[in-house]
Amino acid sequence: MTALRAPFTAAVLRRAVFCLVGVVSAAAILAVPALVPALGALILRATGGMSRQPAPAVAPIFLVLFPLTVALLVVLAAPLGRVTGGMHRRLAGRLLGVHVDAPPPRSSNRLGALVADGPGWRAVGYGLLKVPLAIPQGYGLFCYVLGPVNLSYPLWWPLFRNHPPGTRLGPVWALTPFGLLGTRTFAGTFLIAAAGLAMLLVAPWLMRAGTAPDLAAMRRLLGPRRLAERVRELQASRARAIDDAATMMRRLERDLHDGAQIRLATLAMNLGMATEKLGADGPPPDLRQARELVALAHRGAKDALADLRDLVRGIHPPVLDNGLGDALATLATSSAVPVAVSVDLPDRPAPAIETIAYFCAAELLANAAKHSRARGVGLGVAGAGARLTLTVTDDGVGGADPDGPGLAGLARRVGVVDGRMRVHSPAGGPTRVEIDLPTHA
Repeated sequence: MTALRAPFTAAVLRRAVFCLVGVVSAAAILAVPALVPALGALILRATGGMSRQPAPAVAPIFLVLFPLTVALLVVLAAPLGRVTGGMHRRLAGRLLGVHVDAPPPRSSNRLGALVADGPGWRAVGYGLLKVPLAIPQGYGLFCYVLGPVNLSYPLWWPLFRNHPPGTRLGPVWALTPFGLLGTRTFAGTFLIAAAGLAMLLVAPWLMRAGTAPDLAAMRRLLGPRRLAERVRELQASRARAIDDAATMMRRLERDLHDGAQIRLATLAMNLGMATEKLGADGPPPDLRQARELVALAHRGAKDALADLRDLVRGIHPPVLDNGLGDALATLATSSAVPVAVSVDLPDRPAPAIETIAYFCAAELLANAAKHSRARGVGLGVAGAGARLTLTVTDDGVGGADPDGPGLAGLARRVGVVDGRMRVHSPAGGPTRVEIDLPTHA
């Protein structure tokens, strides 16, 4: 049933439009070489070279204008390649759902930068490669368009072939991948219809096979080079690291100012008032109030210590000193939802990676307890080679938004150390979040 429904889906129709654009682009590119002779003919006509003027009078003008025309085409090739490459990237994104990052912009618009534009010339190379790539795309499009036409032969045959008996008519032809099929009888139309059905059913797979190498060439030639892409990722990671550091500094300043600093100031004030109540010398004038102030100061000191411990735990949990496995087990015991912990780490990761994994696990467990309405959570960490994977699953209602502030913040945090986060949370659940991290930052 899937094969029967495939030709009629919106995805196949969009792929057919992409193939059609590819065929048209290839035809336009094949027409470009004809421009130079045509321009030469126009130059000859404009300079009178096609008249009966002597050749020595026409040759100097032609020898000047023709190279200038070729040079103009060379200068415009890279900018035009960028324009057409951007069009193909947008088409791939809208029609096929494949996103290809744009290459870095030109350094300047000077003539030297236009001629030496590497991404522009790679786009020109993609345009030239589009010609052979359009052959399988056109073949799949041919089957997709003519398949329904051939399939309709038995339907319209009685309407147009209703001549009196004994009338001898020429055959009706149908174009198929197997060649021309002709028939003089109604029964023969069913053979054409069978060929049309086969064309229609195989067309989605032919178009998919035709677009796959096109998309591979697009990623290779129209996207940024690997080094440039890596530099861009590192720049983005550095910006995220700076933002995260600034955010942490602001949080620490706010927690110290609103928490421990106020408690310590209250402690100092209570001790000062108790000193006044006790007096400098002689019997204390108000021993009861002095005891109350000392008790308040004692309670304030304990609260200040608790705030400082929470603050230190937010910077680096002391339980991580025993390793990530023990830290996750301790974290699971404090969760409001039952958590099953699985740890498989052959080697201990770097301290920075352990800290990031711990806080990611804490955030995901808190989200599961707060939003998922789950009855159980699975928390696992496994290492393989130079990477480790932190996995959090729950049996809740699903619907987690990867672009929400919580998960987007986690993605930014793991991106600082070249990590990746994958979220699978369909409506109705279950939710699965995988965080892939290097073992050493």
